[in-house]
Amino acid sequence: MSWYKPSDVGCATRSKLADLGLGARLFFRLLLSLPSTFRRFGLVRDQIHFLGNYSLVIIAVSGLFVGFVFGLQGYYTLQRFGSSDALGLLVTLTLVRELGPVVTALLFAGRAGTSLTAEIGLMKAGEQISVMEMMAVDPVQRILAPRFWAGVIVMPLLAAVFSAMGVIGGWAVGVVMIGVDAGSFWSQIQGGVDVWKDVGNGVIKSVVFGFAVTFIALLQGFEAQPTPEGVASATTRTVVVASLTVLGLDFILTAMMFT
Repeated sequence: MSWYKPSDVGCATRSKLADLGLGARLFFRLLLSLPSTFRRFGLVRDQIHFLGNYSLVIIAVSGLFVGFVFGLQGYYTLQRFGSSDALGLLVTLTLVRELGPVVTALLFAGRAGTSLTAEIGLMKAGEQISVMEMMAVDPVQRILAPRFWAGVIVMPLLAAVFSAMGVIGGWAVGVVMIGVDAGSFWSQIQGGVDVWKDVGNGVIKSVVFGFAVTFIALLQGFEAQPTPEGVASATTRTVVVASLTVLGLDFILTAMMFT
């Protein structure tokens, strides 16, 4: 039977701490790159189109079907207590507070995050990043920073689309199919949803998720082994790490905002 030696544990711990330090340094470099990145806004604009436009369909369709499900489940739950007129409020609060930011971030990690990791990893495998460094071009400024800030900008917009489509789906099921009064549906939303406490907190969550998911995707691609197996492994790690990070951050943010 083989046992781990203390030296093996120490080497593994040191390696993990080195990875954390490298990630922290890269994150702060990306934050400090904001002024120079937006002086060349065309690069950010192209990435906003790439990340946002190509993720829009899956976000919108997913939001619509989530609204359908919540319309049905919410109606049959509220009907037990004679509160079916509050269906609109239930659907909207659930979407703008929780499901909109969280599900959007998970879908973004699976769609755009993996694309970013694969793109950066393939550039590294093709030695394009090494060529940039030889030409005195900073790959963090030229490659990573535009994608990072584009992801931060896009995430709240996609979360808003998800929530809007979810409300429309809840209205279609509750009002059109089941027969809930349309006036009650919309008036409950208007009177019960607070712009700052509910919508504002959802926007804050989506911005934080945008920072986290985009950074994880870029870090995994930038540190991937320059082989097909290394790029594939980095892409898988992006989905796993980003998804767990989103769920953990959601708990922390919810505890801070609504406790």
